[in-house]
Amino acid sequence: MAHEHKLEIFRGLVKFKSNTQKIWGVLIFLTIVTAVEVALGITKPEFLTDNSFLAMKLLNWIFIILTLVKAYYITWDFMHMRDEKSSLRRAVVWTPIFLVFYLLFILLFEADYIYGVFKDGFVAWNF
Repeated sequence: MAHEHKLEIFRGLVKFKSNTQKIWGVLIFLTIVTAVEVALGITKPEFLTDNSFLAMKLLNWIFIILTLVKAYYITWDFMHMRDEKSSLRRAVVWTPIFLVFYLLFILLFEADYIYGVFKDGFVAWNF
């Protein structure tokens, strides 16, 4: 019992005639996002490395957000989550995104605490 997969991306903004064209379209989108990440990693723009938000540089936030966008889109298209029921989509897609943000929250607070301990001089910088 097979059913047709939806042949559009970006919520119907771009439509394709076949699955092959859709795969190429998704590949091009993921390649562009990866190229942006690589270009930012190589050039490291000064305005993104000097400014910080929530104790982390803006460039790092951009890397985290773009990585989550790629992970979401790979799950959405290549795992065919768009064709599943909404409850399964939410369970598969939103749970890991929530856990990544939770891990990020924990890591930021722990890193800030360790930095404060070393900065205040209770423990010497031995590395």
